[in-house]
Amino acid sequence: MAGVFENYERQYCELSANLTKKCRAATLVDGEQKKQRLSEAKIGLDEAESLIRKMDIEARSLQPNVRAVLLAKLREYKSDLNNLKSEVKRIASTNLNQAARDELLESGMADAKMVSADQRDRLQMSTEKLNKSSDRVRESRRTMLETEDLGVSILSDLHQQRQSLLHADNTLHGVDDNVGRSKRIMTAMSRRMSRNKYIIGFIVAVLVLSIILILYFKLK
Repeated sequence: MAGVFENYERQYCELSANLTKKCRAATLVDGEQKKQRLSEAKIGLDEAESLIRKMDIEARSLQPNVRAVLLAKLREYKSDLNNLKSEVKRIASTNLNQAARDELLESGMADAKMVSADQRDRLQMSTEKLNKSSDRVRESRRTMLETEDLGVSILSDLHQQRQSLLHADNTLHGVDDNVGRSKRIMTAMSRRMSRNKYIIGFIVAVLVLSIILILYFKLK
């Protein structure tokens, strides 16, 4: 079972290294190339989260001594994933700020004096809508992750209950075996008692017969 975890672990390490390269590459380019790198990085983050969840489920299904070691490693991978998320978010934020500055610069170069209060209001409203949409996306992702964590916890509890039931079943089999052995011993003892009873009866009969014969010859 630990081999499955190691397979997921190897995939995650390769994916983490690839994501680090994509983040570095994204900081060296601009425009569409940066957007492309960021899009690939976000897809990689989703894959990394999926591998983390699989490793979590697999680790919790193993024996306690192995599980403790693997969960400690898993915490390091989660920390690494959070760092990668922060890096992608930082680069994306830099890209958005740059795009906003470029847009304002182009607008100002076209006709800086023609920028009206209405245009500024529309830009502010658009920014607020974008921020609200981002907040909703983050909230949805947080809810999804909480649901997945709950599912992992339930699976872990079910596994522990299954182990308890298997242990109880083994205990019952042991009790059945002990009862069977006790029954065989009691049967053997009963047979010996019956045999001893016949032997004692035979000895008593022989003694009685001997006494009768002795009395007969003496009285004769």
